[in-house]
Amino acid sequence: MAKDTAKQAPRPLATPTDLPNDSTRAVSQALNGLLADAFALYLKTKNFHWNISGPHFRDYHLMLDEQATQIFATTDPLAERIRKIGGRTLHSIGQIAELQSVKDNNEDFVAPRDMLLELMEDNKKVAQAMRDAHKLCDDHEDVASASLLENYIDETERRTWFLFEATREA
Repeated sequence: MAKDTAKQAPRPLATPTDLPNDSTRAVSQALNGLLADAFALYLKTKNFHWNISGPHFRDYHLMLDEQATQIFATTDPLAERIRKIGGRTLHSIGQIAELQSVKDNNEDFVAPRDMLLELMEDNKKVAQAMRDAHKLCDDHEDVASASLLENYIDETERRTWFLFEATREA
Protein backbone atom coordinates (compact mmCIF):
# COMPACT_ATOMS: atom_id res chain seq x y z
CA MET A 1 0.00 0.00 0.00
CA ALA A 2 1.47 3.35 -1.05
CA LYS A 3 1.94 6.01 1.58
CA ASP A 4 0.02 9.22 1.01
CA THR A 5 2.73 11.84 0.58
CA ALA A 6 0.40 14.76 -0.08
CA LYS A 7 0.91 17.53 2.41
CA GLN A 8 -1.95 17.63 4.86
CA ALA A 9 -3.36 20.90 6.11
CA PRO A 10 -2.15 21.75 9.60
CA ARG A 11 -4.53 20.79 12.35
CA PRO A 12 -5.94 23.67 14.36
CA LEU A 13 -4.98 24.04 17.99
CA ALA A 14 -8.32 22.91 19.34
CA THR A 15 -7.71 22.47 23.06
CA PRO A 16 -10.95 21.29 24.65
CA THR A 17 -12.58 23.80 26.98
CA ASP A 18 -16.04 24.38 28.35
CA LEU A 19 -15.77 28.12 27.70
CA PRO A 20 -17.80 29.36 24.73
CA ASN A 21 -15.81 30.37 21.63
CA ASP A 22 -16.47 34.09 22.16
CA SER A 23 -15.13 33.81 25.71
CA THR A 24 -12.02 32.00 24.53
CA ARG A 25 -11.39 34.69 21.91
CA ALA A 26 -11.98 37.63 24.27
CA VAL A 27 -9.94 36.25 27.17
CA SER A 28 -7.12 35.06 24.90
CA GLN A 29 -6.92 38.48 23.30
CA ALA A 30 -6.71 40.21 26.68
CA LEU A 31 -4.14 37.75 28.04
CA ASN A 32 -2.03 38.04 24.89
CA GLY A 33 -1.98 41.81 25.40
CA LEU A 34 -0.75 41.27 28.95
CA LEU A 35 1.80 38.76 27.69
CA ALA A 36 3.11 41.26 25.13
CA ASP A 37 3.37 43.90 27.86
CA ALA A 38 5.19 41.46 30.13
CA PHE A 39 7.84 40.84 27.47
CA ALA A 40 8.16 44.57 26.72
CA LEU A 41 8.34 45.52 30.41
CA TYR A 42 10.82 42.71 31.07
CA LEU A 43 13.16 43.93 28.35
CA LYS A 44 12.85 47.58 29.39
CA THR A 45 13.53 46.66 33.03
CA LYS A 46 16.59 44.62 31.99
CA ASN A 47 17.75 47.49 29.74
CA PHE A 48 17.60 49.89 32.67
CA HIS A 49 19.19 47.26 34.96
CA TRP A 50 22.14 46.95 32.56
CA ASN A 51 22.52 50.69 32.00
CA ILE A 52 21.77 52.30 35.35
CA SER A 53 24.54 54.37 36.92
CA GLY A 54 25.21 56.67 39.81
CA PRO A 55 25.64 56.58 43.57
CA HIS A 56 22.73 54.15 44.10
CA PHE A 57 23.90 51.83 41.32
CA ARG A 58 24.08 48.64 43.37
CA ASP A 59 20.67 49.05 45.02
CA TYR A 60 18.92 49.99 41.76
CA HIS A 61 20.78 47.35 39.76
CA LEU A 62 19.68 44.59 42.18
CA MET A 63 16.11 45.89 42.49
CA LEU A 64 15.65 46.04 38.71
CA ASP A 65 17.11 42.57 38.27
CA GLU A 66 14.70 41.21 40.88
CA GLN A 67 11.78 42.97 39.20
CA ALA A 68 12.76 41.73 35.74
CA THR A 69 12.94 38.16 37.03
CA GLN A 70 9.48 38.52 38.56
CA ILE A 71 8.02 39.94 35.34
CA PHE A 72 9.57 37.20 33.19
CA ALA A 73 8.14 34.57 35.56
CA THR A 74 4.62 35.65 34.53
CA THR A 75 5.11 34.91 30.83
CA ASP A 76 4.89 31.12 30.82
CA PRO A 77 1.80 30.89 33.08
CA LEU A 78 0.02 33.55 30.99
CA ALA A 79 0.86 31.78 27.73
CA GLU A 80 -0.11 28.39 29.12
CA ARG A 81 -3.40 29.79 30.38
CA ILE A 82 -4.19 31.02 26.87
CA ARG A 83 -3.53 27.52 25.52
CA LYS A 84 -5.54 25.84 28.29
CA ILE A 85 -8.66 27.67 27.16
CA GLY A 86 -8.02 26.91 23.50
CA GLY A 87 -6.46 30.20 22.43
CA ARG A 88 -3.33 30.83 20.41
CA THR A 89 -0.39 32.49 22.14
CA LEU A 90 2.04 35.08 20.88
CA HIS A 91 4.36 33.66 18.27
CA SER A 92 6.81 36.42 17.32
CA ILE A 93 8.61 39.58 18.34
CA GLY A 94 6.56 41.32 15.64
CA GLN A 95 3.33 40.28 17.30
CA ILE A 96 4.63 41.53 20.65
CA ALA A 97 5.38 44.88 19.00
CA GLU A 98 1.84 45.01 17.60
CA LEU A 99 0.15 44.24 20.92
CA GLN A 100 2.34 45.89 23.55
CA SER A 101 1.11 49.02 25.27
CA VAL A 102 4.36 49.47 27.22
CA LYS A 103 6.43 51.87 25.14
CA ASP A 104 10.05 51.02 24.35
CA ASN A 105 12.85 53.33 25.46
CA ASN A 106 15.65 53.48 22.90
CA GLU A 107 17.46 56.51 24.31
CA ASP A 108 21.25 56.34 24.54
CA PHE A 109 21.16 57.70 28.08
CA VAL A 110 18.41 57.94 30.67
CA ALA A 111 19.07 59.39 34.12
CA PRO A 112 18.58 56.82 36.91
CA ARG A 113 15.64 58.65 38.52
CA ASP A 114 13.95 58.97 35.11
CA MET A 115 14.40 55.23 34.55
CA LEU A 116 12.68 54.44 37.83
CA LEU A 117 9.85 56.91 37.22
CA GLU A 118 9.25 55.52 33.74
CA LEU A 119 9.14 51.96 35.05
CA MET A 120 6.81 53.06 37.85
CA GLU A 121 4.36 54.52 35.30
CA ASP A 122 4.65 51.42 33.11
CA ASN A 123 3.89 49.15 36.06
CA LYS A 124 0.86 51.28 36.98
CA LYS A 125 -0.47 50.94 33.42
CA VAL A 126 0.14 47.20 33.45
CA ALA A 127 -1.71 46.86 36.76
CA GLN A 128 -4.69 48.71 35.27
CA ALA A 129 -4.61 46.49 32.16
CA MET A 130 -4.58 43.44 34.46
CA ARG A 131 -7.60 44.78 36.36
CA ASP A 132 -9.41 45.32 33.06
CA ALA A 133 -8.52 41.77 31.96
CA HIS A 134 -9.65 40.45 35.36
CA LYS A 135 -13.07 42.06 34.88
CA LEU A 136 -13.29 40.59 31.38
CA CYS A 137 -12.43 37.15 32.78
CA ASP A 138 -15.14 37.58 35.42
CA ASP A 139 -17.65 38.62 32.75
CA HIS A 140 -16.83 35.43 30.80
CA GLU A 141 -16.84 33.25 33.95
CA ASP A 142 -13.17 32.33 33.52
CA VAL A 143 -12.35 32.01 37.20
CA ALA A 144 -8.91 30.45 36.66
CA SER A 145 -7.62 33.29 34.46
CA ALA A 146 -9.01 35.86 36.90
CA SER A 147 -7.36 34.05 39.79
CA LEU A 148 -4.00 33.96 37.99
CA LEU A 149 -4.18 37.72 37.49
CA GLU A 150 -4.90 38.49 41.14
CA ASN A 151 -1.38 37.62 42.30
CA TYR A 152 0.15 39.37 39.29
CA ILE A 153 -1.77 42.56 40.12
CA ASP A 154 -0.40 42.44 43.66
CA GLU A 155 3.17 41.86 42.42
CA THR A 156 2.84 44.73 39.94
CA GLU A 157 1.57 47.06 42.66
CA ARG A 158 4.54 46.04 44.82
CA ARG A 159 6.97 46.88 42.01
CA THR A 160 5.23 50.25 41.58
CA TRP A 161 5.55 50.94 45.30
CA PHE A 162 9.27 50.06 45.38
CA LEU A 163 9.96 52.23 42.33
CA PHE A 164 8.03 55.11 43.89
CA GLU A 165 9.94 54.87 47.17
CA ALA A 166 13.26 54.69 45.33
CA THR A 167 12.50 57.99 43.55
CA ARG A 168 11.52 60.01 46.61
CA GLU A 169 13.79 62.83 47.62
CA ALA A 170 15.54 62.32 50.97
